[in-house]
Amino acid sequence: MKRRDFLTNTAAGIILPLLLDGFSFKALAGSPQKLEQYLSNDHVLVLIQLNGGNDGLNTVIPMDQYSAYQASRSNIAIPENKVLPLNGFDHTGLHPSLTAIQHLFNEGKSGIVQAVGYPNPNFSHFRATDIWMTASDSNKIVSTGWAGRYLDKVYPDFPKDYPNTAMPDPLAIQVGSVISTTFQGPAFIMGLAISNPSSFYNMLDDKPGIDASTRWGEQLAYIETMAIKTDQYAGVIKKAALKVSKQSDKYPAKNPLADQLKIVARLIAGGLKTKIYMVNTGSFDTHSKQADTMDNTKGTHAMLLERVSSAVAAFMDDINVLGAGDRVMGMTFSEFGRRIKSNASGGTDHGAAAPVIYFGNKVKSGIIGNNPLLPTNTTPNDNITMQYDFRSLYATVMQQWLLLDAADVQQVLGGKFPLIDVV
Repeated sequence: MKRRDFLTNTAAGIILPLLLDGFSFKALAGSPQKLEQYLSNDHVLVLIQLNGGNDGLNTVIPMDQYSAYQASRSNIAIPENKVLPLNGFDHTGLHPSLTAIQHLFNEGKSGIVQAVGYPNPNFSHFRATDIWMTASDSNKIVSTGWAGRYLDKVYPDFPKDYPNTAMPDPLAIQVGSVISTTFQGPAFIMGLAISNPSSFYNMLDDKPGIDASTRWGEQLAYIETMAIKTDQYAGVIKKAALKVSKQSDKYPAKNPLADQLKIVARLIAGGLKTKIYMVNTGSFDTHSKQADTMDNTKGTHAMLLERVSSAVAAFMDDINVLGAGDRVMGMTFSEFGRRIKSNASGGTDHGAAAPVIYFGNKVKSGIIGNNPLLPTNTTPNDNITMQYDFRSLYATVMQQWLLLDAADVQQVLGGKFPLIDVV
């Protein structure tokens, strides 16, 4: 078995031996091919995964079709007088829990892309998540992530001679307990998940010896090399974090997403050259009791949306106070949306397209696309029709925010996708 084959078929990842505020870090990096172009700007991308499939129709509400909206989901519909208005967009509003996102939007620091999805959608959590993370067609299985392939375009030779003075920092960081498929690259994959590097080395020490000429020797030697690299990155992450002694006091308590974004803000402001961060929150799988039976503006979905809204607002406040606001663009994504018609359990079932919320000081605020067209008489199988392929968003942030060549973007995504006017 070749090293690439071994890594490609390994699902887990190497975890950094560092905890900040209770969160572990995973790092990915590689050797530069186009380092000068890649580092010619200091832009950072922050990805927020909404696990479970967010109900986009109760997140971004079509006010121009309110009657059809209310009729299709009367047991969870947001009352018309409770929908948050958006400056300049009278036909569209937000769930009342998204007050902080509303303020960002009205300040020109946030926007919405309507009905994002892909052709022939899959309604399995696992497969749909895999499609979003790998940027594959729904009928194709891909073993690498879109961001992993992107990183490999710029740093294809990792782990040789890294970290170094040109790029001393990890190329991507995920805060959380599981490494995302998003970061699996074609040249290498983090092959083993560990919570403590010393236990991993102990596991290796139990072997009689590592002989690179044996079937498993090359793989074990490579994993050991990756673990050593990971240990080196722990030092630079800690150094960056210690440069920031005070952060915004607006982060809400008991909000796991806010806790993750607070760490991201600290590392960005601390000077890491890391380009991509990823955090996640959930679960948006609201099959039942999505809204409070006495008040549709409250309940599980309202709590989840408020968590996202307040966390993003606090993060934006923090990075601006820390002087890094103009460097950062962020966006949410979820594996799918929900059906138009609610179910008898006061929830919504797995659906297709859903809105993406993006944010940052340098984004073009507004609503991209039209409100989804709702049928007069909905059936349980009716879905939101896709307007934008999610890979168009990936192409846009890679080409216009992270400055990857258009030809390389096409190679990363396996095709050409039209850009979206969000940057």
